[in-house]
Amino acid sequence: MNKLYLESIYSDGSVFYVSNPEPEIDETVQVSLRVLKEAPVECVLLRSVHDGAEQIDKMELGREEGGFSYYTAPLTMTENKIEYRFMVVTKNCIYYYTQRGIQTYIPDETYNFKLLADYRKPTWVRDSVFYQIFPERFCNGNPDNDVKDNEYECHGFKTIQHKDFKEDAVPWSIGHCADFFGGDLEGVKEKIPYLKKLGITAIYLNPIFVAPSNHKYDCSDYFHVDEHFGGDKALAELSEALHKEGMKLMLDISINHTGVDNKWFVKGSEYYVWEPDGSYKGWAGVKSLPQLDYRSDKLRHVIYKDDDSVLKKWLKPPYNIDGWRFDVADVFARYGHVQLSHEVWKEIRKNIRDVNSDAYILAEDWSDCSPYLQGEEWDSPMNYAGCARPLRQFVGAGDLFNLRCEELNRVNYKMTAEDLAGRITAYLSKLPYVIWENQFNLIDSHDVSRLCHHNLNKEEIRGAYIMQFMLPGCPSIYYGDEAGIKGVVGEDYGARFTMPWHEDIEAKPEYSFYKTLIDLKKNMRALSDGGMKIMYAKDYVFSLARFTDKEAIVTCMSTSDKDEETALNLKAIGVKKLASEVFNRKIEARAEGDLTFVKLPAHETLVFTCEMV
Repeated sequence: MNKLYLESIYSDGSVFYVSNPEPEIDETVQVSLRVLKEAPVECVLLRSVHDGAEQIDKMELGREEGGFSYYTAPLTMTENKIEYRFMVVTKNCIYYYTQRGIQTYIPDETYNFKLLADYRKPTWVRDSVFYQIFPERFCNGNPDNDVKDNEYECHGFKTIQHKDFKEDAVPWSIGHCADFFGGDLEGVKEKIPYLKKLGITAIYLNPIFVAPSNHKYDCSDYFHVDEHFGGDKALAELSEALHKEGMKLMLDISINHTGVDNKWFVKGSEYYVWEPDGSYKGWAGVKSLPQLDYRSDKLRHVIYKDDDSVLKKWLKPPYNIDGWRFDVADVFARYGHVQLSHEVWKEIRKNIRDVNSDAYILAEDWSDCSPYLQGEEWDSPMNYAGCARPLRQFVGAGDLFNLRCEELNRVNYKMTAEDLAGRITAYLSKLPYVIWENQFNLIDSHDVSRLCHHNLNKEEIRGAYIMQFMLPGCPSIYYGDEAGIKGVVGEDYGARFTMPWHEDIEAKPEYSFYKTLIDLKKNMRALSDGGMKIMYAKDYVFSLARFTDKEAIVTCMSTSDKDEETALNLKAIGVKKLASEVFNRKIEARAEGDLTFVKLPAHETLVFTCEMV
């Protein structure tokens, strides 16, 4: 038998391969690995580490099902985190299998499988479809609370009222983030039927607390919702209405900094980072955003420790939010030689979970943040590193960080499928599998130009949005992507145009496209807790599969300028043949030996349901 059988070696941290993916301390679980039953395997060994010492156990051959042999061994949670890997022994070679894949040499510990004791993930996240809303630009449900011309001053600029919600957004040089269209929480509540019909199950709102700007990351008062958004009452009513429809609500907050209008700052509070000369530290050097100092125990109490603290207030009735998204979490509680980040995040997690054990803790970080994703701090970052950045670069939009650096941005490199596979795998492989299932997968947000507005191949852009839905975790749609919303590439304002309610949104192809993807996500278990395997990655063709023992979905994506043919080892994931294409596109496939060859037109992405063995 050729070595194609190696592609069938598979395990993960899901219920399909761990008898209890969320064990208690001292609990013994059964860990499994599967491989094609005709593979020339002499034995499989489980290698784990306890108290720093290596332990090797022979796995028992258990059931044979669907063409696979399943090997099983017990693993006792003697510590809060146990790491393990597999050794598949054949006559002439030992194959070492970690979350990064198969190697023929002894790997380091970086990519071991990781099982956490006493960790509880937010149970609802992996099945969710999020919808991110920039409240000021979504829907004006109550014109009576609109900001008026010259009503107040925002960091030196008078407010501007846009009389027509259909007007284009304006750049900072004109609006100075002090221009307003009147969007509010009453408007969000009004559109719940639209969101429910689309298939949305969770709402992520950009900041809503009292602040002078339209984005409200310059908070003046954490304890009240801005009256121009409808005030505290509007939030309570929105939360109740969403929960009545079975939808979750997550709020956005920056507890790294406030605005200069915050009463704490006006009083010269100890809550801020003050320099010896009496000046203060502004986040990223922005003086209108003074940075909070978590060396202050009083600050910790008012933000998250006290029963009536900022974070706890909104988790409790009548607001009952289901999660927090934390702005600029990567720089939080870090001031040069003072590094309190990990200490404070652990405290924040405990205090949030004491109020709501199922609350989602989402953090903004654009890079590798695996140290925060080991079960004691964040549930997920905004997944730029493992989703948005590699997928946007693969279709030619450039890496989001490289775009900020002239020397990097001018390099005209076409990213390969091997690059894409490497970036996604390297990101996920450092994390415990239960954290994979929490990942907040996005392409667009309020901080980046919408991919659909870039001058790129539209079929490739479509493929990036499809791949977003295929990755482990939950997808997030940025408001208006499904509505063909207007916008420009460049400044932040270009991604913050108003929602085009005056148009027939449901008749648009974008709406139908997202509705199909959402229905797929909600109806296929393989897209919630199924396994993930990269099936093919060569030149400019990338294929990814999600699967359980009962179903599978296979996606093939091309950024090539010519038609290509992929070679898929479907047997390795228990698939007999490709059944249908989700978007009713033509399938051209042929079987040859153990492989299925799929013709992939230039720039196109195909999504296949499958017939299982």
